[in-house]
Amino acid sequence: MLNYKRYRRNPVVYYPEREWPNKEIEKAPIWCSVDLRDGNQALIDPMIVEEKIEFFQFLIKLGFKEIEIGFPAASQIEFDFLRQLIERKMIPDDVCVQVLTQCRKELIDRTFEAIEGCKQAIVHIYNSTSTLQRDVVFHKDKDEITQIAIDGTNMVKERAKDFPGKIILEYSPESFTGTELDYALEICTAVQKTWGATKENPIIINLPSTVEMTTPNVYADQIEWMNKHFENRESIILSVHPHNDRGTGVASAELALLAGAERIEGTLFGNGERTGNVDIMNIGYNMFSQGINPELNIERINDIIEIYERCTKLPIHPRHPYAGKLVFTAFSGSHQDAINKGVAAMKERNNEYWEVPYLPIDPADIGREYEPIVRINSQSGKGGVAFVMDTYFGFKLPKGMHREFADVIQKISEKQGEVSPDLIMDKFREEYLNKKEPIHFRQLKVDDLSDTIDSEFDTHVKVVYTDHDVEKVFEAVGNGPIDAVQRGLQEELDIRIKVLDYEEHALQSGSNSQAAAYIHMLDSESGKVTYGVGVSSNITRASVRAIFSAINRLGLGEK
Repeated sequence: MLNYKRYRRNPVVYYPEREWPNKEIEKAPIWCSVDLRDGNQALIDPMIVEEKIEFFQFLIKLGFKEIEIGFPAASQIEFDFLRQLIERKMIPDDVCVQVLTQCRKELIDRTFEAIEGCKQAIVHIYNSTSTLQRDVVFHKDKDEITQIAIDGTNMVKERAKDFPGKIILEYSPESFTGTELDYALEICTAVQKTWGATKENPIIINLPSTVEMTTPNVYADQIEWMNKHFENRESIILSVHPHNDRGTGVASAELALLAGAERIEGTLFGNGERTGNVDIMNIGYNMFSQGINPELNIERINDIIEIYERCTKLPIHPRHPYAGKLVFTAFSGSHQDAINKGVAAMKERNNEYWEVPYLPIDPADIGREYEPIVRINSQSGKGGVAFVMDTYFGFKLPKGMHREFADVIQKISEKQGEVSPDLIMDKFREEYLNKKEPIHFRQLKVDDLSDTIDSEFDTHVKVVYTDHDVEKVFEAVGNGPIDAVQRGLQEELDIRIKVLDYEEHALQSGSNSQAAAYIHMLDSESGKVTYGVGVSSNITRASVRAIFSAINRLGLGEK
């Protein structure tokens, strides 16, 4: 039996005055990428300097203005990487690099060596504050833990006095989610005052969910409580650094924004320790889907995926939000049908807003292919097959034909799995367009009789066809070409058929355009019904081909 009694609930915040549930996200936060530090340290095969440089330059192209590049005091590779960025003048004036260091003098000294020559930098110090870590890791009380943070702040402050560039201090009470709120406020305020933060020279207070410990609403309560209890609030940039241990990192970050956070640290696709950091791409596209400018250049997601996967050696999961290969793909028949109808309604109504069932955004808006939205497997239905035929090949199958052709494709998918659009089209040709045996239409001559005889029939046809490869000819009259051909075939083949429905449309525009015709035919003797399809540059010939296609599909040519 699952031994759930070994675990106990983490405490929640008693905070009935919370206001965040009634708020909405209205603008993008300050984004800080930690791909090159938190994300990189979690890689099985960390990036080499050349890869880090490429990734750094790409982050700049994406629009990041704050980038944590590493822990230069703890890693020679990260020290050398930062030195290259500075010496090769690769850091734009509007981009601020961020460096992480513990609150120890030798590490802070080494960190300032690494950033020498940098016009501006965020020096990020931290120490763990949770009740558990104070007890089992550091064996220190609150005052001793606070003193570590104060000492680290003073050391950065002392070095910053003689630094020719701008230094912004960031402080993180690591393991914030496991820290008593009053103590978290106490230690953050001590750092804030020690640094001398002002509105003009603010400090970044970063409140990480170093380990997700409970539901995102509790994290939001913690953030709002801190936000409302900070002294001199205008001197603080309130930042969050959510992890994803419970799989709710994105939700935690979004609720934290409602609770007053102004800045988010995360990685492009959520890479990081354990289950990862918060996924910045996910949050950005969520904002985009709500009509909010994410203020990142993320309209070409395939380019982002390519560089990310190559540099990190980590694949994007096929169901990863927005980026996965299958997220804009529908296999379910009901989903396919709804997408098909939604796209058609958008076109008909010329709607300026994107509103399609099951697709929160237009894949084309972020550089994804539009065509593969609907893919066909054994779970697919009639709407999906019809969507593929229309979107890929221009055949707008009559609604009554959807089930008939979908059943043909269903048999294939049950044997082999997913069916490609090309295979669907091949099967369409085999079942309809190339259904030319045993009777095969060859030639047609149509004469208008309306001015020469007083009769209900105003059309005369002469049809040349082959029956089991033997050429034959028949002539007939009717109240139109389709009716005349139908009457002639009934007499010629000794069959009883009825055209139940007829539809046609152009396959493409232009002087050389082809037309598609669909005939829904009943065999009056057996009661069987089917569709036939014909294509020609002449709509009348296309219709006659559709009649012959239907007769062959019904097996009437064998009589």
